[in-house]
Amino acid sequence: MNILETKGLHHDFKGLKVLFDVDLEIQEGERHAIIGPNGAGKTTLFNVITGTYEPSAGQVFFKGKDITGYKPHKLTRLGMGRSFQITSTFTRLTAFQNIRMGVLSKRRIRFNLFQLLDSMHEVTEETDQILKRINLHGERDVPASALSYGKSRSLEISMALATDPHLVMLDEPTAGMSVDETRAAVELIRKLTEGKTMVIIEHDMDVVFSLADRITVLHLGAILTTGTPNEIRENQAVKDAYLGDLEV
Repeated sequence: MNILETKGLHHDFKGLKVLFDVDLEIQEGERHAIIGPNGAGKTTLFNVITGTYEPSAGQVFFKGKDITGYKPHKLTRLGMGRSFQITSTFTRLTAFQNIRMGVLSKRRIRFNLFQLLDSMHEVTEETDQILKRINLHGERDVPASALSYGKSRSLEISMALATDPHLVMLDEPTAGMSVDETRAAVELIRKLTEGKTMVIIEHDMDVVFSLADRITVLHLGAILTTGTPNEIRENQAVKDAYLGDLEV
């Protein structure tokens, strides 16, 4: 069963065509990577799916529902979470406060004083449990701006997952990380997305092949092919367009 589909998806920026007739199928429960050269349209595709951009043509379906043109906050309510290519934590807030925002969103708690008073103990407990799970409880009261780059990225990934989404979209979660930070991030992603559906954009092929069940290759705004990691490794068209002679 597909949790996410795009049908005939097109997008352009003032006449510059970026996506061409993209038909993407994401199966429920899988970890799916989208790869391709710079400028292939990967982040644009994410932005269309997650409501940042409206497609020029085509449709997006989430859990069988046509969500084309839905705004990000509405998609969050439906069970879609997302991290960004550039770290997007609330830098002036602590690690605890950042995660708590996701927990409050999941519980649909807004600024109702009595509801907050009744729920805050449970919210605090859940937030602390998440921080322990991602090894950031020691930085509980540290502003996000003071965290190391790797921990800041881990915090952002965890914020996307704190809403307990059915589908999580991760845009280059290991970009700019050291080898050790990348290794830790991969283990964190694997742990936090267990039992969930994940779609990831990533340039690091070691990350892609260690995490993904299936891979879609985007080239010049269109899908070149989709397959298992082994199928992608052996696909000559993929080698010509993207992987070249890389040992992957």
